Amino acid sequence: MSAYQMVDVIVSDIETITPAIKRFTLIPDQNTHLPAFSGGSHIFVQMQDGSQHYSNAYSLLSSPFDEQHYQIAIKREADSCGGSAFMHEKVVIGDKLVVSEPNNLFPLVPEAKKHILIAGGIGITPFMSHLHELERQNADYELHYCYRYASDNAFRQELMSSAFKDKVICHVSSEGTRLELDTFIAQLPTESHIYTCGSNSLNEGVRQAAQKAGFSDNQLHFEQFTVEDKTGDAFTLVLARSGVELEVDSESTILQVIERNKAASVDCLCREGVCGTCETAILEGEADHRDQYFTDEEKQSQTSMLICCSRAKGKRLVLDL
Repeated sequence: MSAYQMVDVIVSDIETITPAIKRFTLIPDQNTHLPAFSGGSHIFVQMQDGSQHYSNAYSLLSSPFDEQHYQIAIKREADSCGGSAFMHEKVVIGDKLVVSEPNNLFPLVPEAKKHILIAGGIGITPFMSHLHELERQNADYELHYCYRYASDNAFRQELMSSAFKDKVICHVSSEGTRLELDTFIAQLPTESHIYTCGSNSLNEGVRQAAQKAGFSDNQLHFEQFTVEDKTGDAFTLVLARSGVELEVDSESTILQVIERNKAASVDCLCREGVCGTCETAILEGEADHRDQYFTDEEKQSQTSMLICCSRAKGKRLVLDL
């Protein structure tokens, strides 16, 4: 199980960036400090709304070299499960929140000859901190910021007036400047590393174009905080410690079924396969891994799984619970 240090913070500023996006500045509460972080890191923000508890992951978009505050940008999702709605509608300046120490599943690769950053919509956020590191390293890099309409450009004005402006290229689909991935990636230097954060369709488009162009998987890096598909075939779940057998239907996750039946106590900070707190050992069967937490080697080992999002490959799965 992963253990996260939690930090008390105060909301010192809230800015409306677009009608759907707000930026929150967080400073340490009394007698606390903010742990250091590297570009591409995220934190988990815990929210208590009456009896409802939410815990969402958000990329840090402030400079890693400024230890005085954290900044996160949150898009108000139309189909919010509660977290983004709470932050947009109920959090005000002066409120206290609890956040995790930063964790980084999306770091820059030091040996890359060129860094190609591809952001889709709100996926710009992790790159905002990357830019500070790349500029300090005097690295060779480009940021390609893709969005559908001019009104979607959350940080375009800020980026185009920054020290990074000469390295930022905006692609606006409605204006005919959509990034043509096959053409663009095919002409990249072969030792480039490509980092993508955006919708599942953007991630898959980059992956397919890069594979066509001959880039290896270890040159491709993706971040996506939500698992778009947690569904699959139904299977039998066995909790080895208690001997309890449960049926996991096609629409529910293992964690949801366990909680619904009060069959075991499991911690889970994110519920999206990012934090690792619900990692559980596999005693029999194989996992259909859907998370972003494990490396490919860890997934292939089939020794443990994240039960908030991953499923069974077969009809029966025995876990150490």
